[in-house]
Amino acid sequence: MNSSGVTIVSTKDEKKRFIEFVYSFYKDAENWVPPLRMDQKKLVDTDKNPFFENAEIELFMAEKDGKDVGRIAAIVDHRYNETHDSTTGHFGFFECIDDQHTANLLFRVASDWLRDKGMTEVMGPASPSMMDTVGILIEGFDKKPYIMMPYNFPYYDRLIQEAGFEKAMDMYAYMVNTETVSLDRMERAMDIVRRRLPDLEIRPINLKDMKNEIKMVRRIYNQAWKDNWGFIPLSEAEFEAAGKDLKMIIDTDYAHVAEIKGEPVAFSIGLPNINEILDGMNGKLFPFGFLKLLMKKNKTKGLRTALMGVDPQWQGKGIDALLHQRSIKHGMEDEYKQESELSWILESNTEMIRVAERIGGERDKTYRMYSKQL
Repeated sequence: MNSSGVTIVSTKDEKKRFIEFVYSFYKDAENWVPPLRMDQKKLVDTDKNPFFENAEIELFMAEKDGKDVGRIAAIVDHRYNETHDSTTGHFGFFECIDDQHTANLLFRVASDWLRDKGMTEVMGPASPSMMDTVGILIEGFDKKPYIMMPYNFPYYDRLIQEAGFEKAMDMYAYMVNTETVSLDRMERAMDIVRRRLPDLEIRPINLKDMKNEIKMVRRIYNQAWKDNWGFIPLSEAEFEAAGKDLKMIIDTDYAHVAEIKGEPVAFSIGLPNINEILDGMNGKLFPFGFLKLLMKKNKTKGLRTALMGVDPQWQGKGIDALLHQRSIKHGMEDEYKQESELSWILESNTEMIRVAERIGGERDKTYRMYSKQL
């Protein structure tokens, strides 16, 4: 008889098992890229991750016949609920063998924990927040994921829906490469924007003044996205932590600020797709991975536009397209950068989809968020 069950992760060893699970689980999956273990540890560290100043988490592992077969986290993000006036809990870090019984058990324990916390709905995956790795890949399994984007087995969508969840939102990744990019069309559109906004200047992010740049990016980001689905305003501590992590890999040819009369009104941050380097490191930065990362970060083939924001009063004027164009232009002059992923874009964000398509982007992957009433 098969014996299976789910236990709460409480000890240091159990937390290590929770983190290590994916490395053995996906070891034969051709397109999975092992994330850095130190980053995975930090994500669930309630002392080190500033997200937990406003959130709570509980981790669970599923076992079957003495073997780890799945995991899940239950998360209450108080700031999300204040922002959306809701009682929504999240699930995250979901991984599971292709077994509906195991999946149901994992979702049941996470839901029970959230219910005890007063939540009336569960949404996910968010690992651990809506600003980290979110969604389940449902289309585009034939390619490796870009930096900070999820990858999972194709059966996950079925497991989650059969556990009683419904689609809450789909999110797209668009791909622009040197073949598909429509240069003439882009140049014509850019001329119109420049004529309309003659005071508009675009400059690179200033890495020597990260403190002030982070403040500016946070202000624009929190304003630009406040009406979007799933948005949470990010704290100063979270932006500083992200800035510290990203400073090591940011390439200023692909990280820009748009200013009008010297006043920042928009920003765009493209990140070298370091998954191309991580792919051969098995999640370990030391002893030599660190050097490999530093030496190769400017030689990645791909780039991901991961963060972008336009001040609400300047939206709809083509500034976002101009920022994309600047990165693409640099990419075409760079012997290494051949393609750029714009991700993720909400299926409801018709304006952003239009921008992506106008510059020659083609939809490459689809990710899904799910929800369920408790």
